[in-house]
Amino acid sequence: MCDDGNGTPKDSAEAVKWFRKAAELGNPNAQNNLGAMLQEGRSVPKDYVQAPKWYNFAAARGNESANDRSLKLAAEMTPEQIAQAQ
Repeated sequence: MCDDGNGTPKDSAEAVKWFRKAAELGNPNAQNNLGAMLQEGRSVPKDYVQAPKWYNFAAARGNESANDRSLKLAAEMTPEQIAQAQ
């Protein structure tokens, strides 16, 4: 909600905080959203090492979008980033 301003003021930094908490508890949608925020650098530094980790967790829990995002991100990553992410 904080990420898109649906029902609350739009606040990407607050969204990252709540996505991270829910992601750490195993919520696949939050894991996918956190991966996207890390990939895009919304209210956090871009992190092509951590983003795939969250996408992979989300995909393993059935989030289909996460798998697609992970594949697209891999195409943008350097070989060093891919090695670190694995």
